[in-house]
Parts: sequence; structure tokens; C-alpha cells
Amino acid sequence: MLQNFQYTAPRTRAELHAILADRGPDACLLGGGTDLLANIRGGLAYPRIVVDVKKVEGFAGVAWSAQDGLLIRAGATINDILQDARVRSDFALLAACARDLASHQVRNRATVVGNVVNASPCSDMAPALLCLQARAAISSRRGEREVAFKEFFKGVKKTVLQPDEVLERIVVPAASAGARGDYHKLKRINGHDLGIVGVAICLGRNGDVRLGVSSCAPTPILVEDLHDSLSAEAVVRAAMKAISPISDVRATKEYREHMVQMFVRRLLDEVKS
Repeated sequence: MLQNFQYTAPRTRAELHAILADRGPDACLLGGGTDLLANIRGGLAYPRIVVDVKKVEGFAGVAWSAQDGLLIRAGATINDILQDARVRSDFALLAACARDLASHQVRNRATVVGNVVNASPCSDMAPALLCLQARAAISSRRGEREVAFKEFFKGVKKTVLQPDEVLERIVVPAASAGARGDYHKLKRINGHDLGIVGVAICLGRNGDVRLGVSSCAPTPILVEDLHDSLSAEAVVRAAMKAISPISDVRATKEYREHMVQMFVRRLLDEVKS
């Protein structure tokens, strides 16, 4: 479906903020475009202006700060994450989720920020960010604020972002570096299909255990306040209490519940071994 819309590519943060302050309700932000362009073509999105954030100075790539931790900027692609040596060594869970997102070609375009602001219940990056206690650094002409990812998602395709705001960067705290973790994802077919169930686990250096679950509630969810001293069955019970899956064309509610239980047990065995 053909649509007419204005395209702009601001070069500075101030220019981006000015555009969003003036045109925010009519605007769609373009990062990788793997969701937005498909939605425009399919008649699911009708922007009057598409604002490309990739050319904004300081919005590209991944950085490390001993004080703040891992900084994933708005233009950082999934493959930027996978190619970063510190991510691979210190944030293994983040890399595990990134590897399971679509294909190499899509990962070359898709951004980490785009994957979470889309607020799909089956987001691949959200479980890792939830488990690693990441924060969303949000900015606008009105100022900047930080929101923990466990408070970022508000519903299907809904986040805390206001029309004049941009998720400028994701901050994964330095305290999460070195945590052990992994991600299991169930798909209808082998390859690059969307997830039916996704479960991530993070085992912190102090023995704290956190689970991130996708495709089992209106938003990706975090299961926290667990410890590796708990039995596997206790962790499974906590996960089952937190999720609220539905039956749809991809899987039944009961099948999703069964796979969450299976994945939690397997992941516990893996991270504790």
C-alpha cells in the first residue's frame, strides 16, 4: 500500500527534540525500519512524518562506562551488540537474545532500541534487558528521565514514551556485568520465525535469579526476587504465577505454560552447572 509522508533526518539532538515537540503525535521514529516500513506498507501505520534517528550525532553504536555500564544508543543494531567484545564476554545473556532475533540480514538493520519501543509481547531483546536490570534513558526538549525496563512496557504496542520523547539509549548497569545467563526460544519452525515462548534467565554474582519471559502476557515480563538456593520447582511456580498466556493461532495457552516450565528447568540446570 502506497502512502505519502514527509521524511526528515535530523543531525543533532536539539533538532530531533524540536521536531518531536512540534510534530510528535504525527511522527514515527525510524531506526532500522524492520517493523516500521513493513507496517507502513501493510497499512498498519500512517505517519505524516518519518524521523530518521540514525544520523543524529552521538546516537550510533555501543559504549562502555565503568560508572554507568553498557550504553546501547538508539542507532545501535543487533549485530553491533553481537560484534562487541565486551557484550560477548560480560553480557552473555544480551548476546544470546540477540543471536535469536531474525536473520543476519535483519540484524544488520534492526536496532535494539527499535525492538523494545515496538513493545511486542514477543520481543527478543526485552527478556535480557529485564533480567539485567537495564534502564531506558528517555529524552525530549523538556528534559531527560530514566525508567527501569520493568516499568517501561504498558501493554501491547504501548510504552511509557510520550509523543515528544525518544528512547535515546539503553543503560545496562555495570553491576550486571559477568552475570551468567541464557535464552531459550520456541518457534513454529526452525529458522527465524517469531517466538511462541521465550524465556531468559540471569544468575547474578550474589546468587540472585531473575527470569524474563516473552509471548506469555500482554508485555514481556520480569520474574525477580528469586535466589539460586530455591528449588527448581519453586522457581517454576514463581514463573507460572507471573505469566498470563493466551491461546491463539500460534499455540494454546496450555502449551505455552508447559514450555515455560520446561525452559525454566533447563535454564536453571545450564546456569548452575
